Amino acid sequence: MCEVPRAKEAKLDPPSRTFERRALRIPLRSSITLEADLCLPAASRGIVLFAHGSGSSRFSPRNRQVAESLNEAKLATLLVDLLTSDEEAVDERTRELRFDIDMLADRLVGLTDWLCDYEPAAGLRIGYFGASTGAGAALVAAAQRPDAVHAVVSRGGRPDLAGPALERVRAPTLLIVGGNDGPVIDMNWQALAVLRGEKRLSLVPGATHLFEEPEALGAVSKLARDWFRDHLDPSRSTKK
Repeated sequence: MCEVPRAKEAKLDPPSRTFERRALRIPLRSSITLEADLCLPAASRGIVLFAHGSGSSRFSPRNRQVAESLNEAKLATLLVDLLTSDEEAVDERTRELRFDIDMLADRLVGLTDWLCDYEPAAGLRIGYFGASTGAGAALVAAAQRPDAVHAVVSRGGRPDLAGPALERVRAPTLLIVGGNDGPVIDMNWQALAVLRGEKRLSLVPGATHLFEEPEALGAVSKLARDWFRDHLDPSRSTKK
């Protein structure tokens, strides 16, 4: 049983029949507090924790578009700033913290443990959605919490940054890469060969690294939605 401090929270808007949204300040054991936005659809079938990429935040429009698609599929989402505001200021100058995969993974582990005791999400299966460098951190964290993390999706990710942790990942993992993102495609094929559990690599035709092309991000959202529904929703995963 996880024992972690309770988060301070404020509702962003009144509860509706469809979604409940909360702004959270989540304290971790490392004596830091992270800002997060939670969306809980009615009768949620699972929850997805987002690990943002280099230089990004919980306000990433791309990740928010994916999160909205998951919410429509009755999957809760937790978008978190993995760096504090002071750390973000340092990272803007040095660009070092965004590549500190071990630190970012440790924070994802802390957030995962926190979710174990967070009553509104109690009992929901947890998945990770990692973008760019955040995908490397998500895979490291998944390797450290094999019993808690039930699925991982990487968007334009750098799974190679997970290093030897890749071999220990047991969560079903989907790697999504733009069809025109040459070097990253190679990195993902190499990572796919190392992963030992259920795995898949999906190329989005014509898309580049940020999936800015028309309909590219929509394709990402559909792939991620289907993967998480299959592995987080107990009514679907038990039929596999």
